[in-house]
Amino acid sequence: MENTVVEKPKRGRPKKVLPNAAIVAQIRKDWAEPVQQAPMVPVTTSPAQMIRDAVTGGADLSKLEKLLELQEKWEANEARKAYHKAMAAFKANPPDIEKDKQVSYLQVKYRHATLANVTKKINEALSRHGLSASWKITQNGTVSVTCKITHEQGHSEETTLSAPADKTGSKNDIQAIGSTISYLQRYSLLALTGLATHDITDDDGKSAPAEFISEEEVIMVEEHLMTLGKGAPEKFLAYMKLEKLSDMPKSELPKAMAAIKQSKEAMERRGK
Repeated sequence: MENTVVEKPKRGRPKKVLPNAAIVAQIRKDWAEPVQQAPMVPVTTSPAQMIRDAVTGGADLSKLEKLLELQEKWEANEARKAYHKAMAAFKANPPDIEKDKQVSYLQVKYRHATLANVTKKINEALSRHGLSASWKITQNGTVSVTCKITHEQGHSEETTLSAPADKTGSKNDIQAIGSTISYLQRYSLLALTGLATHDITDDDGKSAPAEFISEEEVIMVEEHLMTLGKGAPEKFLAYMKLEKLSDMPKSELPKAMAAIKQSKEAMERRGK
């Protein structure tokens, strides 16, 4: 029998397996490029979440009260910001108020916007931005109207205008108060929305002057109008484009007195 000699493998360090060229190139590329990290997202903890955490953690009553106060202030601030954002959107596209009433007096004819039309158009525009207007009326010698605009999130702002009852013409006491209320409702709404009265232009396109006739001049005009017969005060106000006599600019007084004089002369000629 032949002896078979089995060679034992030589002991030594194992051979290294080198990566191929493609793998080496990819590794070099990965190390060369900066690692892009995901953007940090700020974590906002609202007071409501802080209250929940405090309750879960068994916070005492005094700490919860302070957190509740913080929650109320936070909500009020959010509501205030929402209100001003909505008002900015409203003012960016204000309502178009057309002149919806025809007035004729003597030889003068023109159209103007009624109070109901102005209020309706503004309220419709406000509602599109989550806003609504309301009024509170008080009477203590004078009539006061407080206009308040409220946003759907709860924030509100208000302004108050006051005036005596409008007793011009043949109005009774209730009609005089009602006329003043309607007038103040319109102008308090215009003031609070930031819409100036000259945005609703007259036929000549002029803005109203700042100075108005005095109380003595109002009485003088009223006395002259009463001599013209029933219905004359209302026609006169329409002719002058006024809601009430106290709104007459001083610069318009000569025109008013000339119109009254002309009407008196016409009455005298018809009486002969």
